[in-house]
Amino acid sequence: MGGARLFLRLDLASDVRLGPGKIRLLEEIARHGSISAAGRAMKMSYRRAWLLVDDLNSYFHVPVVATRLGGAGGGKAGLTPLGRSVILAYRAMEKDAERILRSRSAALVTQLKAKQGRPRKGLVRRA
Repeated sequence: MGGARLFLRLDLASDVRLGPGKIRLLEEIARHGSISAAGRAMKMSYRRAWLLVDDLNSYFHVPVVATRLGGAGGGKAGLTPLGRSVILAYRAMEKDAERILRSRSAALVTQLKAKQGRPRKGLVRRA
């Protein structure tokens, strides 16, 4: 039986959300140097990737992704120093949260029934 898993989403303000998808997009932009290539790597349309980058850039006083219009080869994109620090801060929080989860969830996980014995979602067993 596997352990508990964690998905960290930060609600920094009522309209500012930062989670694994946006962080991965930033990491893919850093890896590929392009918003469209990052979107393709995540099986996401260019438009969706661009809208997420636009959201991310609007959250902070300075952009997290810098873009440069391109010619025949297309445009370029890269992370700003703030963009890199956002990834580092998020991954550090995620690591800390996973450590806490491991230490505090073990007792719960050992109390779970085997998978075949648990009712399916939405079904209620009656005696």
